[in-house]
Amino acid sequence: MEKKNVVNLNMKQYGMFLALIAIYVIFAIMTGGKNLSPANINNLIMQNGYVVILAVGMLLCVLTGNVDLGVGSVVAVTGATAGILMVDYGTNMWVAIIVALVIGLLIGMFAGFFIAYLSIPPFVVTLATMLMGRGLTYTLLQAQTKGPLPDEYVFIGAGFLPTVKVPFAGGTLDLVSIGVAVVVTVCIILGEMKSIATKKKYGFALNPTWQIIAKNAVFMFIVWFFFYKLARYNGIPFVLIIMCVLVFIYVFITTSTVAGRQIYALGGNAKAARLSGIDTRKVFFWVYTNMGVLSAVAGIVLSARNASSTPKAGDGFEMDAIASCYIGGAAVAGGAGTITGAVVGAFIMGILNNGMSLYGWSTDIQKIVKGAVLLGAVTIDILSKRKKN
Repeated sequence: MEKKNVVNLNMKQYGMFLALIAIYVIFAIMTGGKNLSPANINNLIMQNGYVVILAVGMLLCVLTGNVDLGVGSVVAVTGATAGILMVDYGTNMWVAIIVALVIGLLIGMFAGFFIAYLSIPPFVVTLATMLMGRGLTYTLLQAQTKGPLPDEYVFIGAGFLPTVKVPFAGGTLDLVSIGVAVVVTVCIILGEMKSIATKKKYGFALNPTWQIIAKNAVFMFIVWFFFYKLARYNGIPFVLIIMCVLVFIYVFITTSTVAGRQIYALGGNAKAARLSGIDTRKVFFWVYTNMGVLSAVAGIVLSARNASSTPKAGDGFEMDAIASCYIGGAAVAGGAGTITGAVVGAFIMGILNNGMSLYGWSTDIQKIVKGAVLLGAVTIDILSKRKKN
């Protein structure tokens, strides 16, 4: 009898999605369903948009086996710069945004130069940029808050796409959000069909049909739950569009470009990467320059959401971004990790923060729990690799 060419799903690959769902359900029970409300789903996106943006950039640093401790300070500096230009000097919004992005670029290039071309350890360089950036923020703002910022600028972090609302179940339903859910569902189905066709074409092992159906059913449930809740509120937040565009771009970079594969090669074995002809200094330089630019984007989004620039902006963001990458499955030693995993890790952190706040836990307890989750995720990763070896 001919043996069927089948293989079970790699549960480690989807473990983070299951963990995200489990944590969300646990807090739904603990809070009596408070975290299920449409308003809370919207807040979850708004409050974690900048963390997702930072996690996307931080993953590239983590893939090299390092981190960037200065991202929170760059968020503060760039947000402060934009605020000062618009409030004190009446500068056009787009000019302020461009200046903020350029400052993020220059800070990233500054860190990249010391790391790549002077071989100073990234930990030391980014610790220095963290201290200098925070001090510069206080100097620029003189320990004061700049605001309110213009409405068109605030829209970036707190606005919504146009809606088409119809009466539904005692409230309203946004047809634009439902339409997006339909499009995403179709993309999931077509993507799975293409994957199956490709595997059949090259004779690769297929997953059992029931596993494929179950996997996609879970994904589609998340999509519909997510967009239905948004449809019952104010529609799709603009910051969600920014997040999705950045995630799409960086998924493409890390999976389908030479530059992306070079990062993995560098993190996997720097010496072998150099011997194979990869300019590792160039890779280091652009990775940290890129982190500076994305930190500036996060700074713009945060200041827009707050409608002001504050000296304490971005405080501790570097820890959330780093934790998101490791919780999302990135290897501590570098060379392994995905953008999708980092995004899921960011939302796990966000759900933890949101759920614990709704339940009434103090910030002290929240830090203990987040630290325990991070330590647990890294420990499981390392122990599983030791067992495999």
